[in-house]
Amino acid sequence: MRMGRVDQESLDTLESRLEPEGGNRDVQSRVLSCVEIPLKQALHKRGNGASTESSVVEETGHQWDTKGHFIWKPVRDPTSCRCNPIDVQGSSDYKDDGTNILLDANENAYGPALDVQASPGILETNGSTGPSKLEIDWLGLNRYPDPHQAELKQQLCKLRNLHTHTTKDLSPEHLFVGVGSDEAIDALLRCFCVPGRDKILTCPPTYGMYAVSAQVNDVEIVKVPLDPARGFQLQPGAINAALSSDPSIKLVYVTSPGNPTANLLSKSDVQQILEHPTWNGVVILDEAYIDFSPDGASLAEWVTEWPNLVVMQTLSKAFGLAGIRLGAAFASPQVARLLNNLKAPYNISSPTSALAIAALQPKNLAVMRSNRAKIMEQRQRLLHELPRISRIGRFLGGTDSNFLLVEILDTPKSQGGRPSNESAMALYEGLAETRGVVVRFRGKEMGCEGCLRITVGTSEEVDRLLAETRSILDSDLSKHDNCTKKEEEAANERGANGVIA
Repeated sequence: MRMGRVDQESLDTLESRLEPEGGNRDVQSRVLSCVEIPLKQALHKRGNGASTESSVVEETGHQWDTKGHFIWKPVRDPTSCRCNPIDVQGSSDYKDDGTNILLDANENAYGPALDVQASPGILETNGSTGPSKLEIDWLGLNRYPDPHQAELKQQLCKLRNLHTHTTKDLSPEHLFVGVGSDEAIDALLRCFCVPGRDKILTCPPTYGMYAVSAQVNDVEIVKVPLDPARGFQLQPGAINAALSSDPSIKLVYVTSPGNPTANLLSKSDVQQILEHPTWNGVVILDEAYIDFSPDGASLAEWVTEWPNLVVMQTLSKAFGLAGIRLGAAFASPQVARLLNNLKAPYNISSPTSALAIAALQPKNLAVMRSNRAKIMEQRQRLLHELPRISRIGRFLGGTDSNFLLVEILDTPKSQGGRPSNESAMALYEGLAETRGVVVRFRGKEMGCEGCLRITVGTSEEVDRLLAETRSILDSDLSKHDNCTKKEEEAANERGANGVIA
């Protein structure tokens, strides 16, 4: 096993504070025990005349009376209340009325990777014992689901045990499954970061949920931007310098393929961070879109080599199962055990588990790959046809996902047009408000001036996107630019750019 810098003593100390998975110890008593010991120490000093009430507050971070009773005071400026509602919104303000083309949330336009037969709700799973139908025990819904999800974890391991990056095998002990990747993002923060003291490092432009979870957990963010000159690749030298200078950074969140940049990160760049000689922290690699990338691109099995690596994945994208909210985190057994101890006992519902297991069976994997091929065909079509439209600029980042990041210019290319947030917002609003096509504005992201992120849709959806985009950009957008007040335009840009997905 490679020697990552998450030392065993740190893991053992943290793990010792948590009961074995499935234990009966009350979570509340676990949390209170973290306060009880320093409180007793402070009160003991007070009894010896060595402490005052103010020092008790200072040493414990809480207020107590002389008998050890907690003094309740209204919370001042609670961290969670500082989150702007639009920043944690799951989709844009433009809702589907049944006619809209939704190309804004990187959903799979071809639907779930399930071989749905003519009879509604009947799925062929084609398991190891031959073709069979998915069966959900409806009467059994009065029972709690399996808290360990052993079968689901085994299927996920089978999917990722490709032996591309190691000869070792993933096992269910390497896995945490949660309510989308978002549960893993939050759990890792709560597991490894002390609120108000520790920090995480992110590499913008990146997925916005890292910042939302950090803010909710009162964890500061250190930012080391991706390098636009290298196609939005990591800057491992700058990241390692930040880690060396600030030991309070406990987690590094990176995304491959990137969001909104759609490019795979260099494996060697990731390895440079993992090999940091002194930093004692964890690298989290978010692979939400990995199944749109070339085969063998996932580094999930690499967690068997690097104990300081966690790889997150989801069934929301290539598998088209965003509605069941199923995410996974591959990690060393020690880290996976911590995450499983931290989660709610029954975080994955029985229907979610049944649908996820069905999607991972051979026949439904074939459906996923067929849908993926259609998406890649339409992705290539957008790469070929969008640049033919006036005022479409460069594609930034990569083409390893089910979306593209493209510049919108202030004037046609033939006239030396430059990327423009005003023109991008005009197109974004024009498509959504008058043409029923919703994409995502990303012009306020670092290195993404004038950019829209466009999810690859079906052939019919791409037809409509191209036609409506051409219609708007071939018209005179300056009328829209001139009639919109600068203040209002800036507010619209901030709101449109702040949507998380």
